Amino acid sequence: MADSSDSVSVDMESISLAGKEHIVKTGHGCVSVSVFGDQEKPALITYPDLALNYMSCFQGLFFCPEALSLLLHNFCIYHISPPGHELGAPVADPDEPSLSVDDLADQIPEILDYFGLGAVMCLGVTAGAYIITLFAIKYSQRAMGLILVSPLCKAPSWTEWLCNKMMSNLLYICGMCGIVKELMLMRYFSKEVRGGVDVPESDIVQSCRRFLGERQSPNVLRYLEAINGRPDISDSLRKLKCRSLIFVGENSPFHYESLHMTSKLDRRFSALVEVQACGSMVTEEQPDAMLIPLEYFLMGYGFFRPCQFNVSPRSPLSPTSISPELFSPESMGLKLKPIKTRIQAQV
Repeated sequence: MADSSDSVSVDMESISLAGKEHIVKTGHGCVSVSVFGDQEKPALITYPDLALNYMSCFQGLFFCPEALSLLLHNFCIYHISPPGHELGAPVADPDEPSLSVDDLADQIPEILDYFGLGAVMCLGVTAGAYIITLFAIKYSQRAMGLILVSPLCKAPSWTEWLCNKMMSNLLYICGMCGIVKELMLMRYFSKEVRGGVDVPESDIVQSCRRFLGERQSPNVLRYLEAINGRPDISDSLRKLKCRSLIFVGENSPFHYESLHMTSKLDRRFSALVEVQACGSMVTEEQPDAMLIPLEYFLMGYGFFRPCQFNVSPRSPLSPTSISPELFSPESMGLKLKPIKTRIQAQV
């Protein structure tokens, strides 16, 4: 691990968010993985929510200068796209067998083997958070830690199941039509940024709407049907041997689900951050709110954000100088439960 006196300079103009794309063959089909950073560093894998890929699900977080310097300094990022969700993906062959959530989770260790990776840090949003949690349960030795945004762990409620079924029918008959886009945007974002009659929708919502229009409807349908058929994994959460950090927006339709998941995790190894006035996709809507909890969480693994960088002076934290007052809701706009990051890591 580098000494804390090391620094990294991040030039936002010179960074390509496209990374280097790899097509990885697995026992359940091919998967696109975009690699971003130095492959000699520890690995952080990401998995997006329904109908999204890393560009539409994580670009807000990676455009946040402090978060970018924290993550790039410590990790090589491996962005996993759900099958058929990568940029320019062709329409899935209708004869291809449908994939279950277990199939999607089982693809991850094969991807890790392809890149020669051992244990990895994991970041997932909603449906993606379910997939990486299932991966961590099934392959506990491969998960170093979980960063979950508005995660799922229960089987769909009747309300969610019916909504997903309606979207499935619309995707099959009409494609990515206006109604499906609106339902997806309601899933991702709070009403504040979606706008209304008197308030225009925000730039992030407009951008996401464009991304949705570029998705292949049959591919989205396959991911949607997989996640709509997910089993309840609540009882297996106690088996997790890694630390977990959960973010959830207070206005997320999955707020209760995230609270339920937190109650099932071992409290010695987990923490919950509730972000006020935010929907499910905290990574896009309020990425700045993730920075300080992420710093504390990663410090428990010996990671840190460099003290000197040329992007923003807003959060000059270091492992030797962290004020507890920074956790106050007034300064962060958060409800933060205590984060246990200094416990002895299990072998």
